[in-house]
Amino acid sequence: MKIRYLLLHAYGTGGTTRTVFNQANSLRAAGHDVQVVSVLRGRDEPRFFLDPRIPITVLVDERDDTPSTRGGPVARYQAGRRATLTSRPPQHIPPGEFGTQYFNEYVERSLIRYVRRLRHGVLVSTRPALNILTAQYAPSDLTLVAQEHMNLSVHKRDVRAAIARTYARFDAIAVLTETDREAYERMLPGARIVRIPNAVHAVRQQHTTYASHIAVAAGRLFWQKGFDLLIPAFKQVVADYPDWQLRIFGSGERRDELRALIDAHHLYNHILLMGHTTRLDEELAKASFYVLSSRFEGLPMVMIEAMTHGLPVVSFDCPTGPAEVITHGKEGLLVPPEDVDALAEAMRELMADEGLRADMGASALLASHSYAPEVVHPQWEQLFEELQTPWPGAPRRARV
Repeated sequence: MKIRYLLLHAYGTGGTTRTVFNQANSLRAAGHDVQVVSVLRGRDEPRFFLDPRIPITVLVDERDDTPSTRGGPVARYQAGRRATLTSRPPQHIPPGEFGTQYFNEYVERSLIRYVRRLRHGVLVSTRPALNILTAQYAPSDLTLVAQEHMNLSVHKRDVRAAIARTYARFDAIAVLTETDREAYERMLPGARIVRIPNAVHAVRQQHTTYASHIAVAAGRLFWQKGFDLLIPAFKQVVADYPDWQLRIFGSGERRDELRALIDAHHLYNHILLMGHTTRLDEELAKASFYVLSSRFEGLPMVMIEAMTHGLPVVSFDCPTGPAEVITHGKEGLLVPPEDVDALAEAMRELMADEGLRADMGASALLASHSYAPEVVHPQWEQLFEELQTPWPGAPRRARV
């Protein structure tokens, strides 16, 4: 089976890239013809492991030293044309899309041109901007699957309107949680909505001992992840537990802002911004619990990966995901969204009791097995096979 995964940035560090690579690796190992398509490229090599048998097709290379910036009159004309289109906003992507800053008319046209040329097989697109364009311009002989890695409720109004207009043209829409499946079914009656969670890369991991006085958080350093809420929460517990340390892994545009917040609270010896790491599993195994401070999530995969190390979780009960994975008091502690005081109290509860950390960690480890690749990835294979062999008389999806 020919399966293409369409990503905005296969060379980035986001959770979507990581989980899509996991899917691609698993399906390639199962013998399928798998390809990754990256709309943008800003680095020489991917940040996550991808089976070397899986090719990456790049649509727009944003590295400084590209062939389009060198050569004779044709190359100079192409570079000038690219510069003109790059200066214009996209024509089809709603301004409220979370990644709208990565799109312009040149990027949009490059993607449309690529999608129009495809024939046969399965095309899996992985965010609203890509889904909207794919729905409008993909030929009818492609099997189209829209992957949603963020919950419907957090999309802005113009994005939700575009979803309502276009997503019924997909053969299937895959979401991460039951809450989102129900929301999409209300918006798109008659569409095929399936809930398939993301898989962790492995469940056989080194387990923590619960003896260290280290808490861990991880994610891109931007507003959604709520590290600006986590820092003052940790400030509250330092007075009682001065030997504890919070390590935050990730990179992003808010690093300087978060560094200033740490300095303002005089927490430079207690909270460390660790940056991006390729050895997160080793770092998780050093900790005693994981903290999720997000304002919203799709399905928080780093949290589940922490659970594969036996880490209990302290989390905001944000939309969506945490409450579908964690039962309060069993695998961890859930507190009201954005309640800094409650987050601090939950961290204090785990810091005070190593036995409680161990008990909740054992439950967390067991719960993480539901997200093992061998559990999740066959669901994708089954879905693709069903879509490639529709029942006789099945209606074709609507096209523009």
